[in-house]
Amino acid sequence: MNKRMLGKTGILVSEIGFGGEWLERHPEEESIELIRYASKKGINIIDCWMPDPKSRDIIGKAIQGNREQWYVQGHLGSTWQDGQYVRTREMKYVKPAFEDLLERLQTDYIDLGMIHFVDTLEDWEYIQTSDFLKYVKELQKKGIIRHIGMSSHNPVVAKIAVKSGLIEMLLFSVNPAFNMLPAGEKLDDLLSENYKYGENLSGIDTERAELYRLCEEENIGITVMKGFAGGRLFDADRSPFGVSLTPLQCIHYALTRPGVASIMCGYDTVEQVEEALYYEEARETEKDYASVLANAPLHSYKGECTYCGHCKPCPVDLDIAMINKYYDLAIMQPEVPATIKSHYMLLEHKASECLECHACETRCPFNVSNSERMKKAKELFEE
Repeated sequence: MNKRMLGKTGILVSEIGFGGEWLERHPEEESIELIRYASKKGINIIDCWMPDPKSRDIIGKAIQGNREQWYVQGHLGSTWQDGQYVRTREMKYVKPAFEDLLERLQTDYIDLGMIHFVDTLEDWEYIQTSDFLKYVKELQKKGIIRHIGMSSHNPVVAKIAVKSGLIEMLLFSVNPAFNMLPAGEKLDDLLSENYKYGENLSGIDTERAELYRLCEEENIGITVMKGFAGGRLFDADRSPFGVSLTPLQCIHYALTRPGVASIMCGYDTVEQVEEALYYEEARETEKDYASVLANAPLHSYKGECTYCGHCKPCPVDLDIAMINKYYDLAIMQPEVPATIKSHYMLLEHKASECLECHACETRCPFNVSNSERMKKAKELFEE
């Protein structure tokens, strides 16, 4: 299992993670065995946003005996009231719910203490002077939570959080459909069967692109939720692109975004775990989302590099996709960020080595002018 550094936390997480929200749908022992099976296969990060007792009990029993092998994303503000989930900042609910999380997970610490579901500016601003945030910081000071993270679906709010210096990592919704949409769209609407995507959408929304740039620059690691858009991307009739994608293609799309360390996949069965884990040995053609998106009847990524890797191989071994990624991240700023330039300079081969053979351009599904981009990257980073 490939592992990636989760931003400034210093934690090495499996790039395929475990999103636990479906655990309660199955008999307890079955779900416990599913988590244990995932652990044996190298998955080492699990998200527990769920406040219901059954889900928490399942995770707690599953990680007993190998707690130190798991990194747990445990959420603060996700509570269980009168038999249902309620997101709140009221301490009379928040504190008991977190104490319940520790008790049911049978642990005395949470690796990633997640400020749960911050999607509005009003909520973010309220949190800043609240007892809620005091409680989060107190838990971190005591070592009960090792790192502070946050979950959000709104790139505008997420950017503010990244810039604040409060969080070390971010749980964010990433998939090729959501990435086209402007901030302000509500999650429930995006996942609705009746949601209609506009006909003039093209490429990635600027707010989302800016968020990924900031995370890369500020070393804020991203773990991905909603990578499959609730399964909608698997069905051509429901997909906003008019074509279907596979789980492997969605996983690859998420893992090629700047700043992303791991994607939290949801599992019902061992077979689904295996399907996600197959990513580690799959052929590039099986992971290829670019050809599907390039030929989709709806929407367009034309002229925009999606870092898909179709440009390989290069006769001088340039990592064209990575150079393009650093270039795109850099030009969003008035001056080239030192961190991005540093990452670029660590590449074994630089854009200045481009032979202008244009072979990469014949393979690009999106008609990106890579030769011109290599010239611009050379000017930006090397001169």
